[in-house]
Amino acid sequence: MAEFYPLLAFVFLGLFSPGPNVILLTASGARFGFVRTVPHVLGVAVGVGIIAGVTALGVGALLKAAPMLTLVLKVIACAWILRMAWNLWHADPAKQKNDRDRPFTFIEAVLFQWVNPKIWAVALSAMAFVEGWSVLAQTGSLAGAFSGVNLFVCLFWTAAGAALSYLLTNPAAWRVFMRTMAVALAAFSVLVFL
Repeated sequence: MAEFYPLLAFVFLGLFSPGPNVILLTASGARFGFVRTVPHVLGVAVGVGIIAGVTALGVGALLKAAPMLTLVLKVIACAWILRMAWNLWHADPAKQKNDRDRPFTFIEAVLFQWVNPKIWAVALSAMAFVEGWSVLAQTGSLAGAFSGVNLFVCLFWTAAGAALSYLLTNPAAWRVFMRTMAVALAAFSVLVFL
């Protein structure tokens, strides 16, 4: 069990730091509230566990060995992240939402993890903590660590966003917050190619 603690610490630091999920969950918490963002939270937690698990099953090695597949994944990730940044930039204040406004669904959040470059980078790096373990132990440990740790990380950032909504009562403050989130998210689309 002691060899599991460094993995948990690494996963926590990798997932708690700002990235697409943190930005989107904070913005969703502010925009839609904590309760309406819970399916998004659960989708992220499950999705990162799946990514970590399949990384241990060899998908990570496949991505390293197939540069063209990696490039396609990066282009899709960049386009998707830029689209989400565009939506955040143009988001109406919480009190002026239209009928189409809604948080991510569980499935959308799970699927987003497949093109989330930060999750792939952290999962590939985490493989160093489970080297020498059986494939089953690697898969279970990475999937469990990523899902378990990330659930609490996601809950924290969603709650922080929901708490921020009380400070964002005027449209100008709202726009500054959402546009700051949009710019931060767009910056990650560039980092995809580094």
